[in-house]
Amino acid sequence: MPVKFKARATLRADVTASLVVFLVALPLCVGIAVASGVPAELGLVTGIVGGLVVGLLPGSSLQVSGPAAGLTVLVYEAVQAYGLAVLGVLVLCAGLLQLLMGALRLGRWFRAISVAVVQGMLAGIGMVLIAGQVYAMADAKAPAGGPAKIVGLPGLGGDLLGGGIAPTAALLGAGTIAVLVLWPRWRRAAKVLPAPLAAVGLATAATAAFDLPVARVRVQGVLEAVQPPGAQDFGALLSVGVAATVLAFTLIASAESLFSAAAVDRLHDGPRTDYDKELMAQGAGNAVCGALGALPMTAVIVRSSANVAAGARTKLSRVLHGVWLLLFVAALPGALGMIPVATLAAVLVHAGWRLIPVRQFVPLWRDHRAEAVVLAVTAFAIVGTNLFEGVLVGLLLAVVKTAWEISHVQVETEDAGADQALRVRVLGNATFLRLPKLLDQLESLPADRSVELNLAGLRHVDHACGMALAAWEEEHNSRAGAAPSLSPAAQGPAGSGGPGGSAPPPG
Repeated sequence: MPVKFKARATLRADVTASLVVFLVALPLCVGIAVASGVPAELGLVTGIVGGLVVGLLPGSSLQVSGPAAGLTVLVYEAVQAYGLAVLGVLVLCAGLLQLLMGALRLGRWFRAISVAVVQGMLAGIGMVLIAGQVYAMADAKAPAGGPAKIVGLPGLGGDLLGGGIAPTAALLGAGTIAVLVLWPRWRRAAKVLPAPLAAVGLATAATAAFDLPVARVRVQGVLEAVQPPGAQDFGALLSVGVAATVLAFTLIASAESLFSAAAVDRLHDGPRTDYDKELMAQGAGNAVCGALGALPMTAVIVRSSANVAAGARTKLSRVLHGVWLLLFVAALPGALGMIPVATLAAVLVHAGWRLIPVRQFVPLWRDHRAEAVVLAVTAFAIVGTNLFEGVLVGLLLAVVKTAWEISHVQVETEDAGADQALRVRVLGNATFLRLPKLLDQLESLPADRSVELNLAGLRHVDHACGMALAAWEEEHNSRAGAAPSLSPAAQGPAGSGGPGGSAPPPG
């Protein structure tokens, strides 16, 4: 194909894909902002920055960035705790940390995070998001905290049966979810109009046509909504809670973006993602969003997959989607005020459900039960505490699981005769996690026979195990009426007790 025609075909594909991504991103940007407790316009500002700033930077060519449902819960909690003015400080500092990590080439290390923890994090976010947004679907105020939201659900059911505007809003939200589920099955229509925009558009039209008495999105204008942080707002960084929130923003946004990049790379045959450059691109975007007082951003798999499926070929598609968002904000800002809050809540309930790996959990439980436990514990820890503490619980459990799995210890005995010491070899990795089982095996040996304990077959022995084994041999041989006889080989390879291990004291 001639170069001119190839370039024209590429341009046409990118323009078409950008329009599809714009139509997918528009309702999500607005809905995530409303659910985060900030003006709707700030979600669009983050989407614009994701297109015009991150879209131009190197890293991932087809991945699309913007406000993400995965950070909604954390942003809402931060705004409620510290105020909207401090949000810009949080996002700006998180962006600067991402830039630093990218410059230090730490992006690739995010691939070492347990997939079960990430899936559990998204599942926990999804459950908290659903529990909170079902209240917004009924135009009701959600209680604070995950447990309180769940406990309050029966009371919400009573409100729906009691009449008023709650049943009307709930029916509107339920209809929105029905459109979101059924619209993709109408393939011709789905190719022209994405399901989120179709659902919001139909619900908005029904609300206007029947003059439904439901809450609508509050509009204050982009210039009024954009409030850059002042110098006094940076004083909040002295608070431990604020610093922890910055760290949570940084780690969660980075992990979600880079895991999304790995998923998007599997969807196309184009250039692969440079993780360090992508991390710096996300950092630059978040720094700009923070300077504008807007929402934090991540790479979003929903928009990214829509971009690839629509035939995008270069980064121009994601830049143009930011242009279309900017033109919408400039030309039709009043259109936001016509959208029912219950409809946007329904969009996020649907998005929250998609974050929960329901279909993947059963095969994961069957084939990798320990991973399934880590996923479930992380998710429910987030619901029971908060996002940051829940993720820490998941990471700790994943480390313990890994340490347990690699701590395989095997005991072998060799009997050279009744007049000789019983030779006992310990093989594998001896850590404190396996120490009780190891001591049980050793104590099952004949009490009237002295032993010669050989630890040369251990690849690793930690200090606790080394001390315990030496003490056991000394005590056993004392009871057997013989002097302890720890062999020279018991010190392990090079006398170190194995790589990274400590040599046990002589028995």
